[in-house]
Amino acid sequence: MKKRIIIEEVNNPKEKKLKYNKLIKNKFFETFLYIVGYAIILIFVSCLFKKSLYINNDYFGVYALIASIIIYILNQTIKPILIYITLPLTALTYGLFYPVINVIILYITSFILGNNFIVRGIFIPFIIAIIISFLNILMEGMIIKPIMNKGK
Repeated sequence: MKKRIIIEEVNNPKEKKLKYNKLIKNKFFETFLYIVGYAIILIFVSCLFKKSLYINNDYFGVYALIASIIIYILNQTIKPILIYITLPLTALTYGLFYPVINVIILYITSFILGNNFIVRGIFIPFIIAIIISFLNILMEGMIIKPIMNKGK
């Protein structure tokens, strides 16, 4: 007795949507979106403030991508600790100390990457941190959240 194997192509939209949902709900995909978004934001801000924020443009933005990976890791690990430690100071300054935490993250990234990612000054990096935070909010609200919600 011979067995027959029948392969059918499924054109069911529900099954296609399930595959899409698995990709969207994947934590790796969300992390990838954030890292690419950070890289684009860093390149944009480094073009605006050429003297205060330098990213090595060799190898087609690889250092911006590495810096965005480091910033993402620091935002997930060290930043919550810094926020918790500086919470009274942030409350006393009505939230004006919060960008200083972002400046600290930028300086740690600068220390790790050396000459490929340089942050200079004190006042301009504060403005850069505010712009990065603002662009991050825009990116999250206009790109990442709609993509993540589309799969639900």
